[in-house]
Amino acid sequence: MKLFDAKFFKLCLVLIMATALCIPSMVTAKDYKFACSLGWMENESGQRQRFGFEAAVKELGGTITFTDANYDPKKQSDQIEAFIKMKPDALFITPSDPAGITPAVKRAVAAGIPVFIADAIVAGADCVTSVLSNDFGMGMYGIDWIAKRIGGKGKIGIIDLPVNESWDLRGQGAMWALKSKYPDIEVVAKWSWDSTGAVTPRQAVDNMLTANPKKGDLDAIWCAWDGAAMEGALAIKAAGRADEIVTTGIDGGKAAFDFIKQDTPFKMTLAQSIYTMSYLTVYYAHKYLAGEQVPRTVIAPVFGITKDELKGIKNPEDYDIPGVAAKFGWTRTL
Repeated sequence: MKLFDAKFFKLCLVLIMATALCIPSMVTAKDYKFACSLGWMENESGQRQRFGFEAAVKELGGTITFTDANYDPKKQSDQIEAFIKMKPDALFITPSDPAGITPAVKRAVAAGIPVFIADAIVAGADCVTSVLSNDFGMGMYGIDWIAKRIGGKGKIGIIDLPVNESWDLRGQGAMWALKSKYPDIEVVAKWSWDSTGAVTPRQAVDNMLTANPKKGDLDAIWCAWDGAAMEGALAIKAAGRADEIVTTGIDGGKAAFDFIKQDTPFKMTLAQSIYTMSYLTVYYAHKYLAGEQVPRTVIAPVFGITKDELKGIKNPEDYDIPGVAAKFGWTRTL
C-alpha cells in the first residue's frame, strides 16, 4: 500500500466532516456570556432594569457582566468599546442617550456582536431587538388625562426632558396633543431640565407658582418624569395650593405610587414595564442564539395609574413582572 493514498485521504476527510456535522454543539444556554451596559443605576428605574436582566439570566441561562454609565454617553461608549474586546455572545444596552452612543453601538454590530436594546431605539444601528415604551404616546396620554380633569380648557405648565432622544419624545407627544386636540389649553410656563443642575424641578415649579400666583392662573403641570412630578407636588403643597393644581408623571414604581396613594397633588403616572423590557431582551437573545427568528421592535406595556388602581394592593411595584398587572386587574394603557 502507498504511504499516501489520495482517494483514501479524501474518504477519511469526508467521514470526519460528516461526523462533525452530526455532533450537536456543546455550547448551551448556561454557557452564554452576556454583557450589559446600563445607562444609569442611581434611581429606581435603573435598579429595576438590572433586576430584570439578572432575573432573566438566572432563569434562562448564562452569565452577565454589568457596567453603569451614570447618564454619560461618552462613558457608556467607552464601556461598549471594552465589551467589544470581551466578545460576549450578546450585548444588552439601556442607552444613556441613544444618539450619543450610536457610533459605539455600530462598532459593536460591525464586530459581529448581537446587540439588544432596552428602553429605547438606537436609530442607524442594526440592532437585533429593541424593547421600549411608546414615549410619544405617553406624552400625549398625560395631556389627555389633564384635559379631561380640567374640562378641556385652562392653563398648564410643562416640565420637559429633552436631553435624551427617547425622553424628548414625551415632550413632543405632549405638545402635539395640545396643538392637535386642545386649543383651549394654554401653556403659561415651560421649563426644560438640563445636565448642569443649575435649577431643580422643585425650583422650577416654585418659579411657576410665583409667576402665576392666583387661583385659575395654573391648573396642572405635565411632567416628563415622576421625579419632577413628585418635586412639583411638594412645591404645590408647600404653597398651600394642593386643591388647585395637579401634576402628572411618567415612569412608575414604588416612590411614585407612594406619593399618589398619599393623595398629594401628584395624581397620575404612566407606569412603564421596566422589568419586562430588560427580561425580554435576554429572552430574545436566547432565541436568536438558538437560531430562531426574533422581532426587531417590541412595545412594552404602559399602565395609567391613579389612586384608584392602587387601592388594596400590596407591592404594586411588581406590576411590571409579566402576569402580575393582570392579577391586580390593571389593563395596559399603551
